[in-house]
Amino acid sequence: MKLTVWGAAQQVTGSMHLLEIDNYKILIDCGLDYEKDTWIEENEYFPFSPSEIDVVVLTHAHIDHSGNLPTLVRNGFNGQILCTPPTADLTELLLLDSVNIFLNKQRKIRKGKRGFNSGPKPLYLQKHVMETVDRFVTIAFNRPFLINGEISLTFVPVGHLLGASAVVLTVKQNGKDKTIAFSGDIGRKNYPVLNDPEDLPQVDYLVCESTYGGRRHQATQTVDELLTETVNEACVKSPGRLIIPAFSVGRTQALVYSLNRIFSKGLLPRVKVFVDSPMATYATDIFRKHHSLLNHEAQEFYRLKGDEFEFENLEYIQDMNASKAISNYYEPCIIISSAGMLEGGRIQDHLYYNISNYYCTILFIGYCAKGTLGHRLLRGDPIVNIRHRELSVYATIKQTDLFSGHGDHNNLVNFVKQQDKDRLGKVFLVHGEISSMESFKQTLMENGYNAEIAVKGKCYSLDL
Repeated sequence: MKLTVWGAAQQVTGSMHLLEIDNYKILIDCGLDYEKDTWIEENEYFPFSPSEIDVVVLTHAHIDHSGNLPTLVRNGFNGQILCTPPTADLTELLLLDSVNIFLNKQRKIRKGKRGFNSGPKPLYLQKHVMETVDRFVTIAFNRPFLINGEISLTFVPVGHLLGASAVVLTVKQNGKDKTIAFSGDIGRKNYPVLNDPEDLPQVDYLVCESTYGGRRHQATQTVDELLTETVNEACVKSPGRLIIPAFSVGRTQALVYSLNRIFSKGLLPRVKVFVDSPMATYATDIFRKHHSLLNHEAQEFYRLKGDEFEFENLEYIQDMNASKAISNYYEPCIIISSAGMLEGGRIQDHLYYNISNYYCTILFIGYCAKGTLGHRLLRGDPIVNIRHRELSVYATIKQTDLFSGHGDHNNLVNFVKQQDKDRLGKVFLVHGEISSMESFKQTLMENGYNAEIAVKGKCYSLDL
């Protein structure tokens, strides 16, 4: 059995791991590498022949895990893509959105250039996405699935996102079973809407994410306390507006449910809430479709009070005219819109009209990469450029990590510590900045585990 890490090696994005068992090749995840331009060759061509891959196993829907699947199909992959039912639905939604992003980038680059064929081409088109979706085979959580006569697969829930799972592969050779697990992205406990991550069965090898290695989440407030305090300051004590940039899939649903819970308890007056993201509306319908997979608290809320994602004074915005009309809404309100890092999307329209408003608060509930507008606001830039205009920042800027879908350092360590250190041969660390990986590795080594930071392209021979 051989393992080669081809993506998310000593970086956060681009998850792609190749497992070879005799002549059978399994690709675990096939994500876009955000650290490279999504147009260029590194994301279009693979270090192996896509036609030689027998099956793909997808941990969850996020684009850094799924976003290169249509490229794989376009380049000759003919096998099945195994995932959970919610992952199939959310991945289709996100891949179709990626097509729009590619085409919009293409239009911007071609603008002002002569000739329709100038500029880069999209990685894939809608037809390639639909060809990819046709290859999905869905498998329920914790149901062993026989890939072939020697290899079985089990998806284990890990929180993080609806449908997200760790992958446990059991290989039978010479009358013996050996297991290797791929963590995917590990969630955190007590997250709104989602169940807590489950422990893995005992395995012989583990490929584990390291995103929050060395970092701990805030523990001074609960989600309800934070939102109650922030909404009260921004919209109740003063007649202002609260703008929350949020990713449409996962983060927005957690936020809407949390606000619903707060209003239902009477902790705040029912301030008007706009969810200005068509994709968030579609994603919310997928959450409703897979309602049985939401956590016990959310299901109990539904039983007692109704739809977790619908309440009085909540409005989902679809068309652009309705979106623009929000700027003329002069009562206190909350605006939830994408994208989370403020790079494109309708959120930029709301910022354009409110960034210089003393009565506006902008609450960041996710990570903002360097170079993004969100990062510039968080570091305190007094002037920012939006729509080619220099605008003074008078709005109040706040940030919290309580809505982060990733487990922190302690969560990651506890995830691994459920394994018998005498059985677990090695932990391969992926999906993190090198400093996070080193911190995580050090803690694991101190606890008696054999941990190694995976090197891109290095082939590891795993003893069967």
